[in-house]
Amino acid sequence: MDINWYGLSCFRITERNKTTVLTDPYSTALGIEPAGTTKTDVVTMSHDAPGHSSMDLIKGDPYILRTPGEYEIGGTFITGIALHYVDAAVERYNVGYLINYDGLTVFHAGDLGFVPEQSVVEGLGEVNVLLLPVGGGNSLSAGQASDVVALIEPAYIVPMHYAIPGLNSDLEDVEKFLKVMGVSNVQQEDTLKVSSSNLPEQPQVILLEPGLQ
Repeated sequence: MDINWYGLSCFRITERNKTTVLTDPYSTALGIEPAGTTKTDVVTMSHDAPGHSSMDLIKGDPYILRTPGEYEIGGTFITGIALHYVDAAVERYNVGYLINYDGLTVFHAGDLGFVPEQSVVEGLGEVNVLLLPVGGGNSLSAGQASDVVALIEPAYIVPMHYAIPGLNSDLEDVEKFLKVMGVSNVQQEDTLKVSSSNLPEQPQVILLEPGLQ
């Protein structure tokens, strides 16, 4: 399985001869734009916002997933999980997506803004790759993101939704999250290649280079 990052919460997840998934496509008005093709079979949208549900990047006529539920598309199982933030003053809709390629799993947490309960985490099962917001704003702070990692215990942690050059936002840099996680020499890749036969024994933080124009 190959995972490429286009900035913010937008990833392209592919496996040979399997369904291609694009997550949280953003508006190019935010100042960044992916290089290369964004053709895909499925688009997941965690919530309705310019940074997560724009059609600017979409080519063709893919399936669009916006709500919780269980889906099977082209032999790939995708589960949308309600992770809405609700308190006395604020309600924010958010759907995380668990993508299962024959037992190899990726969990995209969307715009997660709180540390979920243990029962929610247990319902995910084993997560091989965790795509996690770490830049603050309406989503997790660096400290909260670290707590979520400790609960889920994935093989790979890929930070997302943080400040990068050209992006019009007030998000924080990824370095704060890395410091909280105690990572001083982080591995950086253009593409994360994941194999069920070669998963690390200890969780690894991987920084993906955004594939941008």
